[in-house]
Amino acid sequence: MTPLCDKLLQITGIKIFCEIVIFYTLKTQSCDIIIYIMQVDYTKLWARYKEMGHKNKTDLIEMAGISTNILAKLTKGEFISMDSIQRICKALNCDVGDICVINKVEDQKEQKWLQ
Repeated sequence: MTPLCDKLLQITGIKIFCEIVIFYTLKTQSCDIIIYIMQVDYTKLWARYKEMGHKNKTDLIEMAGISTNILAKLTKGEFISMDSIQRICKALNCDVGDICVINKVEDQKEQKWLQ
C-alpha cells in the first residue's frame, strides 16, 4: 500500500485500493506521479435486489450465504472478496458487472524532479 493509501486508512478506517502511474521524462529527468483511488459502487446490486421484490437488505445474508460483515461492507461501499461476489451473483442469477462498478478517481498529481 502507498503512503497515501495508508494515510486514508488511518483517517477513514477503510482500506483504500490505489493504482499508481509514474511517467518519467528522460529529457527533463522529471517524474509525474498520478495516484488513482479505486472506489466500488454497489448501486446496481441494490437496484437489482429491489427489482426482484426484496425490501430488506438482511435477506441477502441467507439468500447468498454471506455474513453480516459482508453485508455491512456492501452497505458502506467497501471492497469484498470475489468469493462473496460470486455467491451474490449466483443468488441473484447475474454477472459481476450487473451488481458493481469499479470507479477510478484521479486523486493526486505531482511532479518530482530527480537528482
